[in-house]
Amino acid sequence: MNEKTFRLLEFHVIRDEVASLALSREAGQIILSQEPLAECAEIEKLKSLVAAVQERIVFSGASSPSASSGDAASPGLPLAILPDVGQIISKLKIEGMVLDTDETYALGIFIERSEAFRQWLQRSYRPEFEAVLARTLAEDDPVSQVARELPSCAGIAAEVFKILDREGKLRDLPEFREIRRRIRSLQKELESTGSRYANNEETRRMLQSELPSQRDGRMVLAVKANFRGRIRGIVHEVSSTGQTIFIEPEEVVEKNNELLIENRRLEAEIRRVLRELSGRIVSRLDALEVFHSGVLFLETIRARARYGIEKKGNFVKDPAEHEGSGGTIILKQARHPLLGSMAVPLDIFMESGIRTVIVTGPNTGGKTVALKTVGLLAMMNQFGLALPVVEGSLLPVFDGIYADIGDEQSISQSLSTFSAHMTNISGILASATEHSLVLLDELGSGTDPEEGSAIAMALLDHFIERKTHLIVTTHHGILKNYGYTREGVENASMEFDSHTLSPNYRIVMGIPGESRALDIVSRNGFPPELVSRARGYLDEERSDVSALIAGLKEKHREMDVAAEAGKKEEKRLLEERRRTDLRELRLKQKELQLRSEGVGSLRNLLGESRKTLENLVRELKEGELGREKTLKVKEFLSGLEARVQAEDYGLEREGLALAGELRSSELRSSELRSSELRSAVLAPGVEVLAGESRRRGRVLRLDRKGSAETPASWIVEIGSLKMGFLETELLPLAADGSSTGGRASWAADLAPSTAVQIELNLLGMRLSEALEALGRQIDAAVLGGLREFSVVHGKGNGILQKGVHDFLKNDPRVADYYFSRPEMGGFGRTEVVLK
Repeated sequence: MNEKTFRLLEFHVIRDEVASLALSREAGQIILSQEPLAECAEIEKLKSLVAAVQERIVFSGASSPSASSGDAASPGLPLAILPDVGQIISKLKIEGMVLDTDETYALGIFIERSEAFRQWLQRSYRPEFEAVLARTLAEDDPVSQVARELPSCAGIAAEVFKILDREGKLRDLPEFREIRRRIRSLQKELESTGSRYANNEETRRMLQSELPSQRDGRMVLAVKANFRGRIRGIVHEVSSTGQTIFIEPEEVVEKNNELLIENRRLEAEIRRVLRELSGRIVSRLDALEVFHSGVLFLETIRARARYGIEKKGNFVKDPAEHEGSGGTIILKQARHPLLGSMAVPLDIFMESGIRTVIVTGPNTGGKTVALKTVGLLAMMNQFGLALPVVEGSLLPVFDGIYADIGDEQSISQSLSTFSAHMTNISGILASATEHSLVLLDELGSGTDPEEGSAIAMALLDHFIERKTHLIVTTHHGILKNYGYTREGVENASMEFDSHTLSPNYRIVMGIPGESRALDIVSRNGFPPELVSRARGYLDEERSDVSALIAGLKEKHREMDVAAEAGKKEEKRLLEERRRTDLRELRLKQKELQLRSEGVGSLRNLLGESRKTLENLVRELKEGELGREKTLKVKEFLSGLEARVQAEDYGLEREGLALAGELRSSELRSSELRSSELRSAVLAPGVEVLAGESRRRGRVLRLDRKGSAETPASWIVEIGSLKMGFLETELLPLAADGSSTGGRASWAADLAPSTAVQIELNLLGMRLSEALEALGRQIDAAVLGGLREFSVVHGKGNGILQKGVHDFLKNDPRVADYYFSRPEMGGFGRTEVVLK
């Protein structure tokens, strides 16, 4: 990192803001001299200290307006200014040096206030937060540990305030008391003598002023020049006009001498007391130096914590702590800290495999601000500050952050814009490593477009090979294609409202943007005939590409909206299918149970019948029935028993099979949907849901036949795009009758029963008709994956408006609704957001 990058990213402004929050000018100077750290361990230690102090301030209530009131019952964060004592401590290192009264007072105040701050770091303030603070004030808490390790200098402050009062004045010590009494007595006598001259009628007319004056600590009279011989004494001074002579009368000379002697005695005694006090302080000079440096360090931590609270920031985590996330950059709702309420939140994602992002889009669209936001937040993170992002953001630690932003043209150095950029980038090339962050604005600009693009791609190749984290902005169309043809590179764009011809200042990952130069100049007063002529010079291919990009951006937004709804619907259908399978298996179990009960009844019947038959046989034997008939009866019974045993064995095997099927039913249900889809026959013209986001499209042709190892590939038309998908990624909405025997895929149920509209116009309808149309619109939007749409109801008497809002309020599928912006319809139009 270098001073040039700090200036380009305006890091010095952030550092100045942090320094201004320090309660010590010395601590503020330390902050101004510090730079972002580059070692992970040091950064994490610094952030843990800042987070601990920030947590104390918040949970102790010290961030409230009354927190610094100093009430002993509820002490808050000490916010008194700490005086500068660094030079005073250095002065004490000089042998024989004695501190004066002001220096001694400043040292005492510094120690007293610093001790209060140190004690605050180890104190619990509010009982309701005791459980939370118990953790932060544990023995291993980093801030408490630093505070405990500082030597106590409270004894020095106590020595100081034995001699000085709280206003910095010398106390009335016994050593001074007699001398001061004698001084007061002499002063009273001198005042009495001066009053005698003023009250005497004879001498009063000789005086220019009735009040005595002081010259070099001696009382004198202001005598008119023409009476100088009338009052005998010592002449000390003559006025510039010569009209007044300042005379010390002979009768007060001795008293003036005594007063001077007593004052010198008092000064000597004060100096002796201060010398002894300085000696006692010097005896603890080593501890004082450690205490001073430790307090200043803690003050730099407190300033950082106060900054984080004022900006309502969050600490970002290092992706190295998350397995498989090394090098990832995730900034959620990131705001440039210097733009305040004007900042538009940005979402920037560079997953582990993405090291380069190429941002394109219109001028004034916010590309440069996006670059500065990433770079400045990375510096602030390594400076130990909480960032204006939401939780879940990740930032790696960079060994260097380098930027080439803005117009670097220099007349004094005879450098053109292009030359200045290349000079700066050459320095970056020599310094950037795999662990660096490089930000390049308008890469390849300032020279011939073809040569500029070639140089830009060569630079991109170099940084990609070095695996440097790189974010660039450009207007060169060829670099948009470059992003699609290189691994580890992703396109991004700044969103542009094609209706209002104004930028939205939001970044869209994954899709390149258009420069929209003609739209911008047209809006800014460029003559229409020149705009029309310029459009005529754009060839057909360029126009097609622009239309493709515009379509991509629109489809990308729609896909994002539909993806979430599709995932929820898929989860619901799979869960419903699983429950159906379980119900079927339970029915089979019940059937098995009933059959088992039937066999048991049969077995009981067989036992009873056997006894009956044996009795019957016994009776027959006593009669005329022969042995042959008896054997036949027994064979019948044995055969019946064998059949029952066989049935029992079969039921047991079936029960075991059903139990195994029940255990694996949940595993099979997750695969059931995809196996059904693969069984459907795809053909040109079939409508499908394509990819993970389930975008609706139409099959155009077979791209590649499948084999036992790999599925077939099909070309699908989605809006104005033609894209290739594997057969397993396609979900048919309606199959050809000849291919499936007239069977329609169950996925056709996903198709909405009515066409979903981006804007639903209810003007001219009765309330009942309007609400029915709104219900159909919501049904279609949910099934079609549309998360946001508009409803035009007009203002009128407000009946239709109120009815629509009541309907939306009670519909559980509606997440939010609100009136449109004034330029989009205001109170006559409502924006609807579905869950």
